[in-house]
Amino acid sequence: MAADLTRPQHEAVELMLRKHQECCALFEGFDWSSWADAKPSAKLGLLPGAQEHILARPQGKENLSRSVAELSHAFALAVPHDDALRIRDDVGFFQAVKAVLAKSPTQQVGRVDAELAIRQIVSNAIVSEDVVDIFAAAGLKKPDISILSDEFLAEIQAMPQRNLAVELLQKLLKGEIRTRSRRNVVQARKFSDLIEASLRRYQNRAIETAQVIEELIGLAKNLNEALRRGERLGLNEDELAFYDALEVNDSAVQVLGDASLRAIAKELVENVRKNTTIDWTQRENVQAKLRVIVKRILKKYGYPPDKQERATQTVLEQAEVLSEGWAVSG
Repeated sequence: MAADLTRPQHEAVELMLRKHQECCALFEGFDWSSWADAKPSAKLGLLPGAQEHILARPQGKENLSRSVAELSHAFALAVPHDDALRIRDDVGFFQAVKAVLAKSPTQQVGRVDAELAIRQIVSNAIVSEDVVDIFAAAGLKKPDISILSDEFLAEIQAMPQRNLAVELLQKLLKGEIRTRSRRNVVQARKFSDLIEASLRRYQNRAIETAQVIEELIGLAKNLNEALRRGERLGLNEDELAFYDALEVNDSAVQVLGDASLRAIAKELVENVRKNTTIDWTQRENVQAKLRVIVKRILKKYGYPPDKQERATQTVLEQAEVLSEGWAVSG
């Protein structure tokens, strides 16, 4: 809901109070009465339980996001009315919970957003942007999220707030997959599908919270293991990406054996890299040349003819995401 700057203040106050009641109703059963007078560290300690409470409600995260946005706009118009100042602490609490639920693990703390000006209005009532961090707000030490270590995964698995654990895991995994998608298209697509399948069953109540946590942690460990596959195969990161693009799990392709598939991957990287440029996706002649090169290499090693077209398309898709990095690195 966009703020209507022409709305009379008394109407804004009425709307603000309605939206305040909506937000209060979302936290029914959760005690956050200590928020107003709490020190920043104590406020931070309230956030894990608050997040868990919202995530346990049907569509809780979405309903909170909408209600807090509408309350914030009305609050901005109602200030400095006495009723606005009276609920300033409440607005700060609602905004803090909304902010940490919306925050991505890879998002920079202190990012300017649409509610920054409103947060400044209630600055004395909320945890500062430098403090509200997705991991700190969940009671966890900030990990190196590019690794997803076994120790950190065990820490998440032991969290008493089970719905919050699911929320953190899916954010971490999706962030890691976005990073991987810039290097390995097939691997990123595979893990993205697996994560979405687990979350879909969880959202449809087909599996319990404990089970989806177990599944997501298993996927995180498999993601870590996937990083080590290249070392075992004797392939660098680019070569592994093309190796995966060859549909190596297909039974018709497996007959070639690992030695041949590794050789194909290495030759693909060498030849495609020599013939790619940063703008190759906009040049049909470059695409056509790459297609010929890829098909020639596949044929040379006896790649199954009926699988060649799909493999060629995947290899070209993989080359597209790697091409910019190749051009920069020379």
